[in-house]
Amino acid sequence: MNEEKRVYIAEDEMNIRLCVKAFLEHAGYSVLDFENGDLLMDAFFQNPPDLVILDIMMPGTNGFAVCKELRRTSGIPIILLTARTSDLDCETGFDLGCNDYITKPFRVSDLVSRVDGILQNHFQ
Repeated sequence: MNEEKRVYIAEDEMNIRLCVKAFLEHAGYSVLDFENGDLLMDAFFQNPPDLVILDIMMPGTNGFAVCKELRRTSGIPIILLTARTSDLDCETGFDLGCNDYITKPFRVSDLVSRVDGILQNHFQ
């Protein structure tokens, strides 16, 4: 199943972005990574992926705004991956339409499991 699924990641911290990408690729996903939300949105509207992972605090358009914009036109699963741990931030993410909200620090294996589960449910 994973071989055909494409995931986009927008994360400005290169080490986190590349680590998540490596784990997802190892799990069989095709992954494109972006250092900000603007680049992800450009790619999204040209060739939408099956799932998006967004950091909230990035240069340019932040993850909340990207989530809101993507949700206007798509039902694609969105995971927010962020250092913002307040209940208000989490509630805001879900109000904007994210499917999951994961706070840093996190275990990459847990993120991959959540991606698997969300995609499995989304494509049933």
